[in-house]
Amino acid sequence: MNYIVLDMEWNQPWPGSPSSKKVLPVAMRGEIIQIGAVRVTEDQQVADEFQIMIKPKFFRHLNRRVSKLTGIKEARLREEGVTFPEAMEQFRSWCGEDIVFLTWGFDDIGILRENLQIYNLDTSFTDRWYNAQMMFNAQTDGSNSQKALKTAMEAFGIEASRPAHDALGDAYHTALICARLDLKRGADEYDQALKSHENGFHGAELPGCIARQVFYDYPDKHAALAAMSGEENLCPICGNRMLSSRWFAQPGHRYMDLATCPEHGKFLIRVRLSQQEGGPVRVSRLTYEATSEAAEAYARRVEKADPQDASRPRRRRRRRTGPKPDANQNPEA
Repeated sequence: MNYIVLDMEWNQPWPGSPSSKKVLPVAMRGEIIQIGAVRVTEDQQVADEFQIMIKPKFFRHLNRRVSKLTGIKEARLREEGVTFPEAMEQFRSWCGEDIVFLTWGFDDIGILRENLQIYNLDTSFTDRWYNAQMMFNAQTDGSNSQKALKTAMEAFGIEASRPAHDALGDAYHTALICARLDLKRGADEYDQALKSHENGFHGAELPGCIARQVFYDYPDKHAALAAMSGEENLCPICGNRMLSSRWFAQPGHRYMDLATCPEHGKFLIRVRLSQQEGGPVRVSRLTYEATSEAAEAYARRVEKADPQDASRPRRRRRRRTGPKPDANQNPEA
């Protein structure tokens, strides 16, 4: 049995572009443009590598943010890329039989399965899969936050020797981490680690946190945020409803808002939204003191968003109610 440490890069259409409005036979969050993989043997030795570039079919124009992050250009995809079915044939041949996939995070396998489905290709070979983040947490600090690959590398004293945001580079660094874990034990304890993660919080907790809650089964992001600023926006001291101010988006499906209790003052609210199996939205909610680092971060975000509100109020345009006056007409006539 071999472990296949997998990482991928995928393209996404620019919001509002023609590609983003395409109706596809399968919902696809991203179209894979690069696959990188490293084999780790059963005795946990880092072995051979695999890399391939893929020509996109559905989202053909490369999102400039994706290009900037990965360094991949459309010219390279045209020159080196193969079709997705051909890439899968080569990849599965390289993987061999009796394999288990390891990824750093939950997204890669889901994206791979979506891409397989849109081409009517078999997905069963991806059934044996673990998120190595969960194993790392269980065998290090026991937390349930999703740590960055760089953070895990630093914890194990691993120096970066490959480029980041490159499929093979990230797969190689992940393989070095996996080789230092007890993978058999990680697989045996994975269900418990996953349960701990699902019942916990998916982000780093800043100093000053005074309350933690998890909420489930909201139909979408808007309903979740409405509940967090409405019926679930309760003071951590007296339990009375607080007044919300304004949600600001942060990276990683996170949002923050400053809430006010009429009796106990202000509290900073941070939430992280994640999708449950089947579609509903789950919310991890953290409440902070008004003097915390998190509240200071909110104040900086407000200042950045509205730097001129106090000194230069927005001028309101007056709507004309009559015909436009003749430019040559004397207004005092």
